[in-house]
Order: sequence, then C-alpha cells, then structure tokens
Amino acid sequence: MKSKKIYLVRHGQTEYNRKGIVQGSGIDAPLNDTGKEQARRFYQAYSGVPFDKVYTSYLRRTMESVSGFLEDGLPHEKLAGLNEIHWGSKEGKPFTPDDHDEYLRIVDCWRNGDYEACIEGGESPTQVRERLNDALEHILANENEEKILICMHGRAMRVFLCLMLNYDLCHMDMFEHDNLCLYKLVYTGSLFQLEHFNDRRHLVTPEEVKA
Repeated sequence: MKSKKIYLVRHGQTEYNRKGIVQGSGIDAPLNDTGKEQARRFYQAYSGVPFDKVYTSYLRRTMESVSGFLEDGLPHEKLAGLNEIHWGSKEGKPFTPDDHDEYLRIVDCWRNGDYEACIEGGESPTQVRERLNDALEHILANENEEKILICMHGRAMRVFLCLMLNYDLCHMDMFEHDNLCLYKLVYTGSLFQLEHFNDRRHLVTPEEVKA
C-alpha cells in the first residue's frame, strides 16, 4: 500500500463551543465568526498543499472549516464514520456542574479501560472506534490519494488518533485539540508516524506573535 500524508484538523469554533453547550453528532451547528476566521487562516496557510482529496464528516461545521479547499474544486467525500461521538441526553444542553461531574465520571471510566461506558443514549468509545476503523480502511484503500485533508471533531479525533497510532483508548485524552488545530501524520504503508501535534501556528498572525 502506498504512503500517504494526512492533514487532520478539528473544525473551527461554533457558538456551542463558545458558550460551553454540548454538541456531539446530533447537533449540526455552523461556525461562528471566530470559526470562520480560523477556517480562513488555515486555508491561507495550507492552500498551496496539493491535496488529492478532502474528507469531512456529515456535519456542516466540518465542511465550513475547509470551505476554501472545497471552493477550489478539490474532490470531497463525506463519511458518517468521521462524525463526532454522540453525547446522548446531554446534547444541546449547557454544561452544568452536574453535567461536568457526569462527564468526569465517564472519562474516568475510559481512562480505566471501560470503553463501553457512555452517556445515557450516547455512544461508547468502542462504537466510535468501530465506525472510525471503517472510515480509515476506506480512506487507505484509495491508493491514488497521497495527500489527504480530513476535517472532523474533537472527541472522535482523539479516538481516531489512538486508532491510527495503535494506542490503547485509555490514552486518548493526551491528544489535545483546539478548534482548527492540525495533526499531521505520515502513513508508510504499514504504520502511522505523527509529525505535528495540535499545531496552531497557522492561527497566529505575525502581529499577534509580536504582541
């Protein structure tokens, strides 16, 4: 199997992100003005990369985050496997102290190896990993695509990185993911190598560096 370079980004900011409201796969929120600016800056930094294809989830915030590349006419495919984890009964609700405690309890279960644990009505990491594995196999099967841009979601991205790098899911929280951050990976044909970790340099202007 041919080698590939994968540019993996999280979507830009939405109002749900800004206000601390739970999104998940059941909330199809657009980018807010900050998210649109993040998308513009990412496009400005990476528009010169000759991507063979763009993959996104089915949620609009991912497509809006790479809209510049799509407007350039790059081939694009939506994969449901790249959707965010479903947060069940918590989706669309403000993140209250009680919700925070429940979230920490679930994350603690994951850190201790219980990958079947989930929010009521939501998905478990095992379920997310299974659909992400299907998506990854589909992406890798397209051997003529050597440079790939993938835009997806925070928690699902953590699971995806564990899958690609062959890490146990108990380590997924090590993968930080700011809005419109970049993870760059190289696939050698047999394994993935991580080159960039939560890279945000494209979001910082020279003026901001000097400030």
